This record gives sequence, structure tokens and C-alpha cells, in this order.
Amino acid sequence: MRWCDLGCPEASFPRDEAVDGAGSCRTFAALYCARLKRLVAKNAPCAAEAMAQGSEDRDGREKD
Repeated sequence: MRWCDLGCPEASFPRDEAVDGAGSCRTFAALYCARLKRLVAKNAPCAAEAMAQGSEDRDGREKD
């Protein structure tokens, strides 16, 4: 299992300011995933890997 963090070559700091409402440059709850072309939860299991395995829908929510 991969984890979403800055060690991933496809992860980067979010370009939007204050994605968690804190307004600081290094306090954030999301990363930008270049593979999925969207924000994903930081320090969570890899959303791209989960999507490839079919456990999430296109919006990143678990299927029923």
C-alpha cells in the first residue's frame, strides 16, 4: 500500500491558498496529485492506487 505524501513523485503542494482554511503556506490537509489531476487527502492511502483497484468512484468516495 502506498501513502499520499510528498515522497510520491506525483504529489506536490496544492496551488490553491489555504486549502484547509488555515491560511499558512505549509499547513495543509491536501496534496495535488498529478496522476488524478485533483486534490487528494495528505497522509491517506494512495487515491490513485485505490481507484485502480476499483474501491473508489471517480470523486474519490468509496463505493457502496
